[in-house]
Order: sequence, then structure tokens, then C-alpha cells
Amino acid sequence: MSNRRRGREISGVLLLDKPIGLTSNQALTTVKIIFGAKKAGHTGSLDPLACGMLPICFGDATKFSQFLLEADKQYLVEAKLGIRTKTGDEEGEVIATRKVAVDEEQIEAVLTNFRGKIEQVPSMYSALKFQGKPLYSYARQGIEIERQSRPVMIKELKLLEFNDDILKIRVACSKGTYIRTLVDDIGEQLGCGAHVALLRRTYVEPYQDTIMISLDNIKREREDRNILDEMLLPIDSALSAWPQVVLTESITYHLKQGQPVLVPRAPTSGWVRLYDNDEFLGVGEILDDGRVAPRRLITTKTAKF
Repeated sequence: MSNRRRGREISGVLLLDKPIGLTSNQALTTVKIIFGAKKAGHTGSLDPLACGMLPICFGDATKFSQFLLEADKQYLVEAKLGIRTKTGDEEGEVIATRKVAVDEEQIEAVLTNFRGKIEQVPSMYSALKFQGKPLYSYARQGIEIERQSRPVMIKELKLLEFNDDILKIRVACSKGTYIRTLVDDIGEQLGCGAHVALLRRTYVEPYQDTIMISLDNIKREREDRNILDEMLLPIDSALSAWPQVVLTESITYHLKQGQPVLVPRAPTSGWVRLYDNDEFLGVGEILDDGRVAPRRLITTKTAKF
């Protein structure tokens, strides 16, 4: 039997608390093996030096992973002032050291400049791709690629603590925000430089109040698949903020044939979650004529496993 045919047909979302020291792909591979899953994917990389929420989608949940990739995220950040590095973190080569002569009032004034919509130039050590290769692969060869600035939204930037040249902040931001770039830019405006000393992702929307599962906890339960499966959230949990549309049996039939359907009292625009009674079917989009067009439907009988 080929590798492609191996593994369990399970579906759901695992909110992994990724530990420091693993790449996101290493964490994904470990979890996929423990769960014995046939299909799994993560929704947004965390650097090896970063920890925190890494949603992992199993089975049919992978059809909706893009919506988690595009979701807002929150981070707790510790920035070391006075030292600037090539990579913007502790692993990078030190390129400048400067005296730290700032107080909380000055820091608050600078943070104001980074709230709301801002422009960021991605770091050469980011995973952003140029001609099919990540920028960091060019950087490691000493090649500098010209990058265009990109708009991102900083929804929250809160000073939590400043002590011994360590700046602790909380950042809630849109997709595509580079925290290392943000910290580097803040350090330059402060006039002393800075780099990320600690980075923890605290949530990915809509999972603001959901408990993460540690890798150690998963490893402890590796012999009991029932306990492992209970760690999975339903597929539709990733879309809990979306409007819900419940279909009749006849409408469900036509929708499953790929046909747009007219649903009484449905929203007039946007994307919606689709249900046959309490069974999650997938997502649809409201067309200009008011019909609901199926966009992504699941194949498993239930929304979990």
C-alpha cells in the first residue's frame, strides 16, 4: 500500500501549542504521525524560536485552512532594546549596538505611530517568496532582493512592561504582519535598535478563548486514539463568526449537486456556513441574484471525525 493510502480518515481542527525549537512543519509531521492521520496541514507558520497557537487541520478541515491563514492573530512579544540583528531575532548576527536611553512615555509615543494601517517592508529573512524561493534562501547566499512595502493592520499594540531594556508588548494584527519587522522598526524609531527575544502567538481568530493542546500532552495520549480524537474541534469552529444558513432536505440535495439554491431568509451577500439540520455541509457564497452557491463542501458524514 502506498504512503498516500495510509492513515485514518479523521477531520477536525487541533489547536497545537507549538513549543520553541520546532519548525511548524516538524510539529505538523509529529502530530500527524501520532494521530495516524491520512491528511493534515497547518495554517500559518511559526518560526522555530516562536511558540504558541498553531492550528492544524485534519481531513476535510484542510478545505477551510485558507480562512485561518487569512485570519487576524495576536502575539505576546518580548523585545530586547539596544541590539539590532540581521534577522530581527536572537539568532541573527548583531549589526548594531546602541545605548538605551528611553522611558515609558517615549515608548508610548513611538508605539502610537504603529497602530492602525501601516506599511511594512518584509525582512530578507522572511518566508515571503521571490521567483518561487523564500527570501531567506537568498539572504543566506548574501543576495539582497528589492522588496516593496505592504499594508498591514495593527489592531492593538499595547505596552505591557518595560524593564532592564526588555520591552513587553501585545500585538493584534492582520495576516501578513511580520513581528520581527515591527519590532525592528520600533527600535529604529526609538533610536536604540531592537530585536525579538521572545514571541508567542496567543490566538488565531476565531479561537481567542480556546485552550491550546501542548505537544507533550499529545505525546502522553498517543496510545489512546479516542482521547486524541476528543482534542479535535469541529471543522465549522474555524468559521464560527460567519452567518449560518440551515437548508431543507430538498435544497440540500440540489446544493450537493453543485447547483446554486434559493434559501428563504438567507443573508443578501457574503460567505455563509451551510447546514442540513445540525450537520455541517461546507460554505457557500451569496450571488448577486440572492441564490447561495456552494463553494467548498465536505465529504465526511460529520463535522468532526
